[in-house]
Amino acid sequence: MSDAAEPLETNAADPAGRAPRPSGAGVRFDEEQPVTVVLVRHGQTTMTVSRGYSGSGEPGPPLDETGLRQARDAANLVDRVGRDLWGDIPYPSEIIVSPMVRTQQTGAIIAERLGLPIRTDATFQEANFGEWQGLTAEQIEERWPGQLEPWHTKADLRPPGGESIEDVGRRLQRGLDGLLAEGVDRTVVVVSHAVSIRAALGVTMGAQPSSWSQLRVAPASVSIVRLFADRRDEIAVVGVPSEGWSS
Repeated sequence: MSDAAEPLETNAADPAGRAPRPSGAGVRFDEEQPVTVVLVRHGQTTMTVSRGYSGSGEPGPPLDETGLRQARDAANLVDRVGRDLWGDIPYPSEIIVSPMVRTQQTGAIIAERLGLPIRTDATFQEANFGEWQGLTAEQIEERWPGQLEPWHTKADLRPPGGESIEDVGRRLQRGLDGLLAEGVDRTVVVVSHAVSIRAALGVTMGAQPSSWSQLRVAPASVSIVRLFADRRDEIAVVGVPSEGWSS
């Protein structure tokens, strides 16, 4: 299909003053509006640096100094959504944050920048790694040989006392369905975690859970999904680094 023939991609700006759907946007043959979800991973922590598996089994750790700076950069980037970046998307009107300390800190910085309150929702918390909590990949492999790779690549394996990738996907699907049910033509910021954001992206595009670990979701990166009632959803952005963005 040529650029000139793309359906409903170059229509006039809507009554709310937003830009028309840009060339290359997900193809629609109607003018239905989605709920847009801006997925922000928390900033760096000491566990990010040590590459330990830091899940929802315990509330910490907090952001380190780099993580605080990254959260400020993420706030600058999110504040531009619906303004000079992604102008066809409504400016954010709500912020939902996982209950973990690192996401609460990141969300608070974003909320201050946007002038919005925070709503905490455990649906968007990180995977529960069970007995793998706090361990590095090498330590997990030493204690549970041959288990970590299939947890990522087969997606149905559960660590002792924890969740599988498929479990996380079902949880995130419920969360996204809930946001859609609460209304469209709005943008919600969700501050979450690497595995959970991968799951949100994966269920939105209908990919097999075994492939979700191939998505790069760096600390304080921003991803955007647009959820429609007919399930023809759009992945607008995946893993944009927030470092260096200014207002």
